[in-house]
Amino acid sequence: MSGPVVERAATFEAADDFEAINRLYRERRWGDGLPITPPTAERVERMLRHAGRGRYDIVARVAPGYGAATIERIAVNAVMAGCDPEYLPVLVAATEAVADPIFNLQGIQATTNPVAVWVILNGPVAKRLGINSTFNCIGQGVWANATIGRAMRLILQNIGGALPGEMDRATHGQPGKYSFCCAENEEANPWEPLHVERGFGPRESTVTVVGAEGTVNMNTHSKDAPELVRVIAETIIHPPSNEYVHGGEPWLLLGPEHAEVFRRGGLTKAQLKRALWEASRMPAGRLSTKELQRARDSRTHELGELAPETLVPVSPRPEDVQIVVAGGPGTHSVYVPCFGNTRAVSRAIES
Repeated sequence: MSGPVVERAATFEAADDFEAINRLYRERRWGDGLPITPPTAERVERMLRHAGRGRYDIVARVAPGYGAATIERIAVNAVMAGCDPEYLPVLVAATEAVADPIFNLQGIQATTNPVAVWVILNGPVAKRLGINSTFNCIGQGVWANATIGRAMRLILQNIGGALPGEMDRATHGQPGKYSFCCAENEEANPWEPLHVERGFGPRESTVTVVGAEGTVNMNTHSKDAPELVRVIAETIIHPPSNEYVHGGEPWLLLGPEHAEVFRRGGLTKAQLKRALWEASRMPAGRLSTKELQRARDSRTHELGELAPETLVPVSPRPEDVQIVVAGGPGTHSVYVPCFGNTRAVSRAIES
């Protein structure tokens, strides 16, 4: 939703001193544990020139505190994260996306699970902003990836109110809660890119948000498509899994070399999803007693009575297995389990 709001971001006077301002932000828990860029009026104004909307327009209410994410407040957090002004439209779209009810931000922000928001960019915006989609695409080293992902976390914390140990109840958390952002490597993708699959035009710029529980590296030199399906599916299978309990939306970040193996094997993306979905079914008896009961509470309407020998799929449908092609050369792909009670959301980026 959008519209004018009477409330404005709070302003305060502080010495123009980097160390002093960072001390103030540490004391008030407005940061993420790393040094922030002071959001001076001048820096925020430069950011707002790229908004395309009124500074007091509300983009969304951010759970769990349901703070008003105005354009100005998003801009303040973007400055703090070190974003270039051109990144602001990405964050506006991403903020709108995480507030979609099917994303279940309330659950994601307040759970004991280590779930982070993964931001994926598609379309011309990725090249225009220099967002990494190749070597080390979900690691360190590229300003756009690092600061956009970081700004998303600051928005979730400062506007949504999810402070660690308070409304953010994560038992351990994960490094992706600092920053988790990349683009799809569309040139290396043998199939239609993610945003086209999700209903957008090839030349549209989009952001997709994912409730990601972490990353699992899959290093295999297999050049045989059926064998590669098997080893990836066996990686997906794990008994202490929210996805098997609730019926999730598993994500695969396929390296270009593995994507090429599947292309040479003649698999379309839909065929690959179905093959992985079928091969990753797990006997319900592998769940712990408590988790089996939770799965019965959550999925009986979908699967019927769950006996120990019942083969439980990781997601309700093969189409729920999600595939992104990204990364550089190498025999690696990444399994990204999701929170289970969440579905990814995509939004067009207004430029």
